[in-house]
Amino acid sequence: MSFLSLLCRSLLAILSLTLPLCAAELPAPEGPALLTVTGQITQTNDGDSARFDRAMLEAMPQTSFTTRTIWTDGEQRFTGVTLHDLLAALGATGSVIRATAINDYAVDIPYADWEGGGPMIAYSNNGAPMSLRDKGPLWIVYPYDSDPAYQSEQVYARSIWQLERIEVME
Repeated sequence: MSFLSLLCRSLLAILSLTLPLCAAELPAPEGPALLTVTGQITQTNDGDSARFDRAMLEAMPQTSFTTRTIWTDGEQRFTGVTLHDLLAALGATGSVIRATAINDYAVDIPYADWEGGGPMIAYSNNGAPMSLRDKGPLWIVYPYDSDPAYQSEQVYARSIWQLERIEVME
C-alpha cells in the first residue's frame, strides 16, 4: 500500500468518525457521566469538556477482543470503544493523554499507543457491565495476547481501571 493510499484511507477514517459529531453537536449525557475528557479537543458538551454516559460510549463504533490479563483468570472478552476512535471523534490534537482513575491514580499514555488501534476503553467484560469492584465501569485494556509488546510493565501500568477522566495534552 502506497503512502498516499494509506494517508487517504486514514483521512477518510477520521472524517467518518468526526463528521457525525460535527454535523450534530456532541449531546449531553442523559445518564450518569462515566467519563470526562478535557484538554486539546474540539468537540465538547459541557463547557470545555466532553462528558459521556454509558449510552453515548455504546453508540460509538464498538470493538471487542478476547485476551488474558494479569489481573483476571482465563480469557476475557472485552467490549468498548478504541481510544483512537474516541479521541478522533473529539478532534483531539494532543500527543499524549493523562488518564485518571476514580482514586486519582493517573498515568500518561502516548499517541503511539492509540494511533494504530491498540487499547480500548472497555465498558463490558464477558458481556456484562463492570462494577467498581470489577475494575469498572471503564477500564483501558490492551489486546495483551495479540502482541508481546503489550505484555510489559509499562503497558500494564497504562491499563488503568476505574477510569474517570482523560486530559488530552500537547
